Amino acid sequence: MNSIRTKTKFISGDEVVIIAGKDLGKRGTIQKIFKNNKATVSGINLMKKHTKPNPQMGITGGIVEKEAAIDISNIAIWNPKKKKADRIGYLIEDTNEKVRIFKSDKSKI
Repeated sequence: MNSIRTKTKFISGDEVVIIAGKDLGKRGTIQKIFKNNKATVSGINLMKKHTKPNPQMGITGGIVEKEAAIDISNIAIWNPKKKKADRIGYLIEDTNEKVRIFKSDKSKI
């Protein structure tokens, strides 16, 4: 399946809120963004992975919970001043520096 990669306005470390899916309304921080328009968010979209023990590498077997990737279209940035989800915009300052802003109140991220 071919997926079209689009440029995202999110960066690692952004605090986001889930706007669709089983974790609707939960908040977390972006850990990593993948090329296929997906991201891992701390504490969101947890899955259980069954691991085999490997004594040579010191791995004990069992069931491990870890974060799975979630589509970028299902997350929105969290605006702490308004205490709700927001959109990201850009503003070019007088020093020709491009900064990210919240669309609702035009404050810097």
